[in-house]
Amino acid sequence: MIVPLLTAAVVGYFLGAIPFGYLVARSKGINIFEHGSKNPGATNVKRVLGEKFGKRGKRAGDLVFFLDAVKGAVSTAWPLLLVRCVAGEIDLAGTCIYSPDMASSMAVVGLVGALLGHCFSCFTHFRGGKGVATAVGGLLVLMPVAIAAAAVVWAATFYTVRFVSLASILAALILPVAAFFLKQPPLLIGLAGLVAALVTLRHRANIVRLMNGTETRFVKKGESAK
Repeated sequence: MIVPLLTAAVVGYFLGAIPFGYLVARSKGINIFEHGSKNPGATNVKRVLGEKFGKRGKRAGDLVFFLDAVKGAVSTAWPLLLVRCVAGEIDLAGTCIYSPDMASSMAVVGLVGALLGHCFSCFTHFRGGKGVATAVGGLLVLMPVAIAAAAVVWAATFYTVRFVSLASILAALILPVAAFFLKQPPLLIGLAGLVAALVTLRHRANIVRLMNGTETRFVKKGESAK
């Protein structure tokens, strides 16, 4: 039992640790750790590169979000794909590799590993992003309806106050609530709670700035950021 879970954790960590934000910004000649909020997440990449390269820079930020979401989805999905042979959908050498329950546990562990890898990447001296996009990718695999509810909260918050940080925090906090009311298994409700706690913790500096009234709004060109 330990070996499959450890495998999922290790695979998830190293997939999550791929620093797409750093790599995309570096391809434009920018060390993202030295600009803006110095965070390699999609929001900072989009803001920094958008200011320097306009629409091309903003598209680079969107690409980072997509790639970070993909690594979360892959880290979560591969154990589930290996056991689809149980239902006769895929036959891998004629035998099932893991039981469905074990695969579900591996999927959860894989996503947790990916989040830790993203937030504390061994490739960037254990610096990383805040885990939002990676969590979205993984949870889309496990509980897409809960993610849809979180997306509605994110959009409503962002387009009302234009704070990406506040939108991300509130979207994360709604996840365990949505998972509970959607009657998800306890394991997934616990995972949603863990994601909410991690995302909120990673935004602690933003929370301080929000309370002090110094957080930067994400605004369109020509508008005031305050």
